[in-house]
Amino acid sequence: MIPKVTDYEVYKTYLGISRHFTSESYDYQKYQGKVRCSLNSFYKNKQRFWFEKLSRKYDDQEIKELFISNYALSDDNSKIWIGNLVREGETLYQEWKKQQQSMSYLFREECEKIFDGNKIDDVFDCSKGHPLILKKHLGKEVSLETLIICDRILSYKNRFDGSLKDPVWESVSMKMKKYSPFMNIDTFKYKKILKEVVLGR
Repeated sequence: MIPKVTDYEVYKTYLGISRHFTSESYDYQKYQGKVRCSLNSFYKNKQRFWFEKLSRKYDDQEIKELFISNYALSDDNSKIWIGNLVREGETLYQEWKKQQQSMSYLFREECEKIFDGNKIDDVFDCSKGHPLILKKHLGKEVSLETLIICDRILSYKNRFDGSLKDPVWESVSMKMKKYSPFMNIDTFKYKKILKEVVLGR
């Protein structure tokens, strides 16, 4: 069976996306996924067989999505390694794909959880610590995607960055920053949904 993508290409994609999500300075889009890794060093890598396994199962786009979805949905990116991605990453990847296919429905559903009985200012009030929208996210009621879409509409993240000086928010903020460029969002559509939820239909 001819691989859909070479094991070396999978390795480079893995390094690029891993560095993107775990490094403050590296930007996958800006550098077009380019990383320093020689073919010779790859052949010496003891984990090479994991990359070969992935190369026979997915094409280039699916490889990127597999890595992106796992880094976006994982609770601790520092614990992600290629063996886990091969053995357990498929489950998160499938969850992520289902989520993407019904994103507008999930966004409406999660916004109803956030704004039900709450004024919009109260949802984003961080004067007394973690605001409601963050608490909902930490409680697994609101997805990272919904946080990012709300920020695209309401631009609250920078204000939170200035007010919330704690590791919990800093971790969420970093993940939002790193995941956001991979999300292709029709802001007008989601703004309409948010308006319907907040103001009532």
